[in-house]
Amino acid sequence: MPEMTGRDLRAGGSWTRLQRAKNDALWMLASLALAAVRPLPAAALRVLGRAIGVASHTLARGARRQALANVTLALPALDAPSRHALVRRCFETLGESLGETVALLRPGAGSPLAVADHARVLLDAAMREGRGVMFLSAHLGPWESVAASLAAAGVPIVVLARESYDPRFTRLYERLRAAHSVGILWRSRPGTAARILRTLRGGGVLGIPMDLRARVASCDAPFLGHPAPTAVGPARIALRTGAAVVVGTAAPGAGGILVTATRIPTSDLACDGDGSRELTERINAELSRRILALPHAWVWMHERWAGQPGV
Repeated sequence: MPEMTGRDLRAGGSWTRLQRAKNDALWMLASLALAAVRPLPAAALRVLGRAIGVASHTLARGARRQALANVTLALPALDAPSRHALVRRCFETLGESLGETVALLRPGAGSPLAVADHARVLLDAAMREGRGVMFLSAHLGPWESVAASLAAAGVPIVVLARESYDPRFTRLYERLRAAHSVGILWRSRPGTAARILRTLRGGGVLGIPMDLRARVASCDAPFLGHPAPTAVGPARIALRTGAAVVVGTAAPGAGGILVTATRIPTSDLACDGDGSRELTERINAELSRRILALPHAWVWMHERWAGQPGV
């Protein structure tokens, strides 16, 4: 691990010649692929993305096994054919989401998701409290469209993210966000903690994905029915600043997929370790509920649970 950290540009390291050659090749391939498909209409990009998802399901055996192990753990009531069907549909759906993300690279392209009326009312009320809003989300459905859709609806959202291993992909991600008036804070850059506080104290909305395991301070909290390492920082920040806590994702609703939101109560929690853990558990419970309502659209191939059987 120390050797790998020394080669991680995000940690101040440097690439070896072999790494640089490999990463240059990957960047060139990605750039050529984007240049070739970006002019396509959004519908064609979704079809192409779905085809990529089907191919990935066939070829990426390790990711397929991981997804199947996760589904088996979290959804034990499903029989074997149903588990395999869900995993296959998951790859196809995520492929479609990839196509939609490519479409977002064109300013003005595509239509934002509708923000459910109750979600807008909830967010407006939370922002009026003046201590900012922690908008905690998941890689569920067209997740890249969620922040863009909130920004299009007039919500001043800034997202917290981790830089790519390759700064060129980080800059691509910045262009994607900037094209849709979404601010971005990079997690490991100097001054990010101060910018987080300024965002909240200014009454802004800070978006943080919380459904995946990350290399940050974590606690074990139930997720889809099983203890899982979960970032505890968002709960600590919310309790220390008094920011409202809202869980929001793309979710099924009347007329299709909408951005919906749920307020998580915090007034009964102390600003200490127990309070942070309890709030993290409440957040995970709401995220789990949302994933179970749209199971084919979550990233089941992620190594979410530590030490799980079969992985």
